[in-house]
Amino acid sequence: MESLPINAGDTAWVLISAGLVMLMTPALAFFYGGMVRRKNILAILMKCFACLAIVLILWVLYGYSLAFAPGNSFIGSLAWVGFNGVGLAPNPDYSATVPHEAFAIFQGMFAVITPAVIIGSLVERMKFSAFLWFLVLWLTFVYIPICHMVWGSGGWFREMGILDFAGGTVVEINCGVAGLISALFLGKRLERAHPTLHNLPFVVLGAGLLWFGWLGFNAGSALAANGVAANAFVTTNVSAAAAALSWATIEWVTTGKPTIFGTVSGVIAGLVAITPACGFVTPLAAIFIGLVAGFISYYAVGVVKQRFGYDDSLDAFGVHGVGGFWGMLATGLFATTLVNPNGANGLLLGNIAQFKIQVLAACVTVVYCGSVTALICFAVDKIVGMRVAPEDEIMGLDLTQHHERAYTILD
Repeated sequence: MESLPINAGDTAWVLISAGLVMLMTPALAFFYGGMVRRKNILAILMKCFACLAIVLILWVLYGYSLAFAPGNSFIGSLAWVGFNGVGLAPNPDYSATVPHEAFAIFQGMFAVITPAVIIGSLVERMKFSAFLWFLVLWLTFVYIPICHMVWGSGGWFREMGILDFAGGTVVEINCGVAGLISALFLGKRLERAHPTLHNLPFVVLGAGLLWFGWLGFNAGSALAANGVAANAFVTTNVSAAAAALSWATIEWVTTGKPTIFGTVSGVIAGLVAITPACGFVTPLAAIFIGLVAGFISYYAVGVVKQRFGYDDSLDAFGVHGVGGFWGMLATGLFATTLVNPNGANGLLLGNIAQFKIQVLAACVTVVYCGSVTALICFAVDKIVGMRVAPEDEIMGLDLTQHHERAYTILD
């Protein structure tokens, strides 16, 4: 298949979307930063910016090549190391109307935000040096193989016909499961019983910017300024809105008052769940997906986590892992070729085979990510030790890991 001439509109949209996805990592830093104690906010910001700096370099050096260069069913090759061969002409395997380099950097921003989400499970107790080791190993041995299997040329699930428009497996399930495994390995925070959230406006600001950036994340994955991008833009918005209403309503019924913290948590749950489905389902289906996402994520955070007692500190698993799994199943239920002729019909239109593919991909991602993440945690702990000393944890990671203070007066 020969590539089409570069389309200026498509290229502009993909580059703008790459910028929107880049914005999501600083947005996540404020979203998470407001939830922790003030003595740990800079440690959150530092880890998020470390993801931007380190992952983008590794993506150019070898990450993109191993994820997207032709290889086998499980991993790419080293044909595009250093972006060698990733030129300005389109690559018809990925996007026929935008420069290959534009597609590569757009995907690089996905590689940045995914391990950054895991930070939410590790806050207030993980060494910065350990996080850097974890980041490099996890990107290499978890993110890249899953990315290739789902989106890379010749990848196992891509060849099988998976529908994962913007990363239900690659991003959401992956980071959610990794967060849970890492939190279990680290153990509970010493001060877990004490209030943590120190700046709710930061949380709301971060959530709003994440919603904004997510429009590039999802609609940009159409890789063209076309009808599928428009549908993804609409479904992303209405799913987030529906999940916000769902979460706030459940809070109102169960506790007597809706909260802004719960509402923005619902927004994120709805964005997560629609991510794999946004380019394949109708707006009405997206509303239902968001409503369910708000309910199940609320239950995962407010009931399941409390019952089992694990310290998934900022709920990467409860929102991203659970919401991402639901999103993959929902894609297999509601997908329709009336929205995207290049997709497939889902179970509700009689295609049980597609639903089975979605379930298989989601389950394999859980097992692979969980197993390899556990091995990485064990290895990092042996190399540098995963957890800070108790006295450093009590003092706060801003001072003990970075010798900085966010505020003049500390509690």
